[in-house]
Amino acid sequence: MDKPKVIPFKEMIIMEDEHFVFINKPAHYSSLDDRHGDVFSIIRQAKKHDPNLQLCHRLDKETSGLLVIAKNEMVYREMAMLFEKRQVMKIYHAVCMGILNVEQQSIQLPLGQTAKGIAKIDMKEGKLSETLVSTLKNYRHYSLLACMPITGRLHQIRIHLASQNFPLVADETYGGKKPFLSEIKPRFKEGKWENEEPMMKRVALHAYSMHFNLFEKDYHVVAPYPKDFMVLIKQLEKFDS
Repeated sequence: MDKPKVIPFKEMIIMEDEHFVFINKPAHYSSLDDRHGDVFSIIRQAKKHDPNLQLCHRLDKETSGLLVIAKNEMVYREMAMLFEKRQVMKIYHAVCMGILNVEQQSIQLPLGQTAKGIAKIDMKEGKLSETLVSTLKNYRHYSLLACMPITGRLHQIRIHLASQNFPLVADETYGGKKPFLSEIKPRFKEGKWENEEPMMKRVALHAYSMHFNLFEKDYHVVAPYPKDFMVLIKQLEKFDS
């Protein structure tokens, strides 16, 4: 897997006020320090920027997008309560395999996880989990979706979509495949066919926006697509529409 490029924390910041720092997390960065002593963890970089910063939630390592960080303990506690009451609206954009055409479709399946930390549907002991899914755009072989997790389980969006036979692009853990331009572009020419690079090398999932109300302020923040996600969408628009 490609090693992430070191991006200065300041360059990740989308918006900041007296309570929060909102960042656009690059893919391949752990939110917290992992067992392997990941030098690219967001919390480590945030603490260098300001020792008081605290992550209010986390994103999977491969997932890019919006993270909200509290500037002090009081703000962190208030935000934790909002998350607990499910008063934070988070929207993820995802590219799945296949043609899925839905509007606010609810997927409700209980989730657990294996000893190796892989999510699984567990009808007996799994925790109640719900994701709302809406189609933003259909292509010939793929769909761009807006996904709103009502609960926040491990890999929830990924396994909920995979369970409906619409796995996310490049999500090989749950049945997705890497997307190749040669599969959608007519008369595709590759000098050395076997060296073709996929259009997307990581799970096609991006934490796009967040909306909540706190401290008498209405927060609505959007994280623009990173380059790899944008390139994938542009290629689909051009060759798979």
